[in-house]
Amino acid sequence: MGNTGYLKKEMGFWSLTAAALGGVIGSGWLFGAWKAAQLAGPESIVTWVIGGIAMLLIGLVFSELGMVKPESGGLVRYPRYSNGRMVSAVIGLGIWFAFTSNPPTEASGVVQYVSKFWPSLYSASSGHLTAVGLVVALFLMAIFVAVNYFGVILFARVNTFVTALKFIVPSLTIVALFVSGFHGSHFSQYGGFAPNGIGAGLSAVATAGIIFAYTGFRNAIDLSGEVKNPRRNVPMAILTTILISIVLYILLEVVFIGDVPGKELIHGWSGVNLRSPFLDIALSLNIMWLYWVLAADSIVSPAGSSFSYTASNARNVLGLAKNRFFPAFFDHVHPRFGVPTRALLLNFVVGALWLIPFKSWYGIISLTGVLSVYTFSVGAISVMVFRKVGLSKGKTIKGMRVWAPLAFVVSTLIIYWDNWSKLQVSIWILLFCFVVFFVVHFIRKDASVEIKGGLWLIGYFVLVIFMARIGNFGGLKWIPEPWMSIIVGLVALGVFYAAVANGVWYMRKTGMDQILREEELRDPLSNT
Repeated sequence: MGNTGYLKKEMGFWSLTAAALGGVIGSGWLFGAWKAAQLAGPESIVTWVIGGIAMLLIGLVFSELGMVKPESGGLVRYPRYSNGRMVSAVIGLGIWFAFTSNPPTEASGVVQYVSKFWPSLYSASSGHLTAVGLVVALFLMAIFVAVNYFGVILFARVNTFVTALKFIVPSLTIVALFVSGFHGSHFSQYGGFAPNGIGAGLSAVATAGIIFAYTGFRNAIDLSGEVKNPRRNVPMAILTTILISIVLYILLEVVFIGDVPGKELIHGWSGVNLRSPFLDIALSLNIMWLYWVLAADSIVSPAGSSFSYTASNARNVLGLAKNRFFPAFFDHVHPRFGVPTRALLLNFVVGALWLIPFKSWYGIISLTGVLSVYTFSVGAISVMVFRKVGLSKGKTIKGMRVWAPLAFVVSTLIIYWDNWSKLQVSIWILLFCFVVFFVVHFIRKDASVEIKGGLWLIGYFVLVIFMARIGNFGGLKWIPEPWMSIIVGLVALGVFYAAVANGVWYMRKTGMDQILREEELRDPLSNT
């Protein structure tokens, strides 16, 4: 039995919003606009809109889940309640793999920007950090762990201050670039609005860092067990964060496209190769005050996001341990500092294993972005299962019967739109998660109901692989667009309702709905 009771409810709306917004405004804003433009040209604006809509729908789903049962590590725990150990294990491991990559991604982003002044940190020809750059990135990750190690209050104070700075700088960048050297012709020249075809923009949602940039809102979910008045503060923090980030990222993409130096577009948008994108643009326009502000923020923004990600992903490990999938050793909260210190140290080690082989910001996010979508989509199942078994009375968001299935369908389409060559990596990771679950399941001799509650996930996994393989995004192109995407959406809708029915059966079969009701009766203040 762990000591998660040591988690302290000391975060309010502003500190929780800062944790979420701090995760959003990180290296994604420094690199996302460049990579999206490189892959899709001006159509990249549409990719931010699609990604934003998807995250807003998912945010609505998790807002209601946070009202029904606020809990640290909620991304991992909600599937455990609604569909059993197999779903929670596979999704939990997927979340863990995806989000342990975030601190090394942010650290590599810092190092790549700083390489403008310290060239030996990054090799522009290979697109990777050098050996020296890797050492510096690992040192930064250690600092992120140290700040979180000494407690949620220190984390909240540091992160709230850093997030305020992080929001001001991209806002100044938008204004400065709009009034200095903005070229509206960039949106129609160099191949037109969609130089690589509409499909390139759809694929870029998952592979250009769009999803990675938006997913910082999850910090509000993972930290919800440490929030005062979570029924009010968790949904407000989630929705505030997502709406602000949608507007911010769309405007950043617009000014990036309008201000890219003409010499970079000689070979089209795919030829735009900037070591430190917004820093290079400011220098080309001779806006030196912005150049130096961006130079400072290239450290502050990714570092601030890593403070948030390091904190929230430690709660995912805590959730996996509470699910009895990770060793009980990690179901531990330091009695003095009130944080899961053992989980922090584990994630540091795993994060280093992401950083060392992939060695760059894009190298990591291009492989892990779609994993986030897989794992977020399951929340749409949980929220409707909770409703159908009567756990959500008085804690609902209007329109959820529409928002939840739509969130699942849009998430599935983003997975399908991912390029097949990139998608295969996430497939192998999720297949590994299934294998690990079955090994643990048979060793522990758990009840078969834990598999039956998640049979839909196996079918979903197989169907997504099949549809992506025969589809038009690096696949065999058996059925032309938009018909294939329509088919994918309809299949996803069918899976959604089957999964909800599967979850309702599981909760009633195991009495999990009654267990959760009794927990709330024992601790009525946990939800206020």
